[in-house]
Amino acid sequence: MVSMHVIEHWRNAPRLTSLAEFFERTASGLGGAPDRAVPTVDLGLLDFDLECAVFSDTHRRLWGPFDKHYFASIPYRLEEECRIGSSLLAFGLRNWARTRAPTKIYTLGTGTGCLARTLATLGGGRIETLCCSPTEANRTAFYAKRSSPNAHFFHGPFFDLDDERYAADPQLQQFQDGFDILMEDTTFQMYDRDRLSQLDFITPRLRPGGLLVQVQKLANRDVELYQESERQKDDLFKSRYFSPTKISDKRDEVLNTMDNLQVDLETTTAALGTYFRYSVAIWNSGNFYTIVSSNARQAILDFVSLLIEPAIPPAYCHHSLPAVLNDTEAQPLATALKWRSSHPMTEALPRLLTS
Repeated sequence: MVSMHVIEHWRNAPRLTSLAEFFERTASGLGGAPDRAVPTVDLGLLDFDLECAVFSDTHRRLWGPFDKHYFASIPYRLEEECRIGSSLLAFGLRNWARTRAPTKIYTLGTGTGCLARTLATLGGGRIETLCCSPTEANRTAFYAKRSSPNAHFFHGPFFDLDDERYAADPQLQQFQDGFDILMEDTTFQMYDRDRLSQLDFITPRLRPGGLLVQVQKLANRDVELYQESERQKDDLFKSRYFSPTKISDKRDEVLNTMDNLQVDLETTTAALGTYFRYSVAIWNSGNFYTIVSSNARQAILDFVSLLIEPAIPPAYCHHSLPAVLNDTEAQPLATALKWRSSHPMTEALPRLLTS
């Protein structure tokens, strides 16, 4: 159980203090927006996969102001959201088919909750989602395009969602018994470097056999390699969407603070190993990673089998994926992991009749 001292430390962390104004301004559309172009998904990188394209189409309609900033800031994060979002949808629907109960997904600290709203919309009552943000403008954006009554929002930081809050809030009581999937998206690094305490707070909310999916920006013990990835991100990717002045301003206002709270891959792997038997890196873009963890081997295998190959140019990816981070000797993952084949949109087109 996380102590009140740790909670109070998080309450005074940069996300709720020095960075709060930046997030409120950006989420309100009053600053931080790309000033050169708005990002659009590259379906070619997704191999024109039909499931990813359908998810992308709904996802784009539900963007709020912060989403434009976010997807213009992390190389190919938009394609990754569509790739992983379509897989979360398929995983949730398969879970519903087995249980005939709504699959429950919690995306903590995910801005406007666009991913959660898209999953709830496409799930059509078979998926119930919850997201949270301490930024009022993200709450406004969420309800402006809620799109589904099965999408729910909590206005506050992730650590305010404790047992008492779930029990007392009528809008949250349906989530009292936990979630099938938790997703943490670059949230922990806003509060602390203590990944053990952060995982200790959220993992009790995960049902047996559930999945934790994390998008993390990780430090690197090789400082030059880390900085080279940062230069690649800024000079080759972000420069498409932001002017040099805006890139420099964000680095000074936000990134230097966030960098201080990052941990490296070895540290996050060790922390995850305290709570989960299995952890697998399924995406890498420079210093950014998507990692999925579970205590259920089959859940990991099922989820990875619903993913197409990572939609990332080779120059940005520094690992052979999927990369097993934590495994067991008795029932290893490595030899059984396999991406699914893409289902090109052309396969859905009517075939021309021949005379």
